[in-house]
Amino acid sequence: MTTRDALQARLEQGIAVLGLTLPAAAVPRLLDYQALLERWNAAYNLTAVRDPAEMITRHLLDSLAILPYVQGHTLADLGTGPGLPGIVLAIAAPGREILLVDSNGKKVRFLREAVRALKLDGVRALQSRVEDVDGQYDCITARAFASMADMLGWGGHLLAPAGIWLAMKGKRPDDELPGIPVGFEVRGMHELAVPGLPAERHLLVLGRA
Repeated sequence: MTTRDALQARLEQGIAVLGLTLPAAAVPRLLDYQALLERWNAAYNLTAVRDPAEMITRHLLDSLAILPYVQGHTLADLGTGPGLPGIVLAIAAPGREILLVDSNGKKVRFLREAVRALKLDGVRALQSRVEDVDGQYDCITARAFASMADMLGWGGHLLAPAGIWLAMKGKRPDDELPGIPVGFEVRGMHELAVPGLPAERHLLVLGRA
């Protein structure tokens, strides 16, 4: 079995455990993304995760775990880093307009190459601080980006009136809840079971109050 076959088996098994049904081309494209990230990571240090199998678990499956909660026609992924979860969601559920935001130039160069190489229609990368971004989005994602107070303080203006904010966290972020700014409310807190990942993962769903 080649390395790619082994990675594909790990990815497909994880998708099955998550109970997801993805488009036919999604798995090979996700593996293409992982391979591109692995290649660029060697030179540009985009992620601390170096092992390809760990990338499948910690990046791809971790991002896919929130897919059932994603909604709307437009999505902004704040502090996306190398495209997590934004690029993974673009491949797994195409058809949305997606804005990938990061302030790091190296990461944004990688994002633009990934969008081009993977032919991700409707996806664009922006090098910017979150507070300087314009527009409003049906869904906002942020993965291990900042505290809830900072996240909503910097990017709250980007959430459409009926939109939802999906904050991906490790441990249950109870200590952050008092810091949620006025005008926002918690809609739900979900424990995520990421296949192959022993660490705690939680998803905080917020909306406008």
